[in-house]
Amino acid sequence: MPIPEWNREYPRLVTSDLVPDADDAAAEDETEPVHRMGSTYALGRFVITPLARLVYRPRVEGRGNVPKSGPVIFASNHLSFIDSIAIPVAAPRPVHFLAKSSYFEGKGIGGWLSKEFFTSIGAIPVHRGAGQAALDALDQQRALLEQGNAVALYPEGTRSLDGRLYKGRTGVAFLALQTGAPVVPVGLVGTDLVMPVGAKVPTLNQRISVKFGEPLDLSHHGPATSGRARRLATDDIMAAIHALSGQELANAYNEVPAHNPIERIKQVLPHERR
Repeated sequence: MPIPEWNREYPRLVTSDLVPDADDAAAEDETEPVHRMGSTYALGRFVITPLARLVYRPRVEGRGNVPKSGPVIFASNHLSFIDSIAIPVAAPRPVHFLAKSSYFEGKGIGGWLSKEFFTSIGAIPVHRGAGQAALDALDQQRALLEQGNAVALYPEGTRSLDGRLYKGRTGVAFLALQTGAPVVPVGLVGTDLVMPVGAKVPTLNQRISVKFGEPLDLSHHGPATSGRARRLATDDIMAAIHALSGQELANAYNEVPAHNPIERIKQVLPHERR
């Protein structure tokens, strides 16, 4: 099978850092019950999806590439807060994604509205962070996939502040290799113009584009326990996203600024970015 042009070009532009095997990343522990979506989510898809399509008139390409059933991972670039709205609005099937638990824990009317809104667009609360929090998030996503759901993830880890596409972290590839779920790459264009980082309210005079690529079967890279397989699979995912988004490549990880010397040392030392 010929290698797609984007798959030949990306490794030349971005140097892969092969990583060692993780010791217990693939351990099969019992997970908490999956957070189930109720009537709020059903109502949200009925109301918010057509409303958002009417207001923003998104240009959607490649909807036919999305499997109509079974587990699937949407792997997207990340430019704006509204990316997590754009993907569910444009996708031909329900999509779940993880959101900061603080969005669901506010008090009063404002807290209730925030919780109802994020629930209505398919968000699932998770405590963000490293260590056990990151593993818990992976467990939640794996459980969703094992139930045949679609989940959306951002391999870059956090929003790009300068519009460039950063190197992918290996958590998405780990999930794909562990569950066998195909990965549909997504290229978002213009969401940073609709709602730039720091903006409180989105503009109404910009259109966005949502491009769904062909599903990627990453199983040929090897098992999820292999660091090399996770790294190479991640590079395949990022290459496909780059082909869709057309962004300039950053050739670096999108690291959260270090707050102390220990964090700076950890960022410099070789390690696997989940």
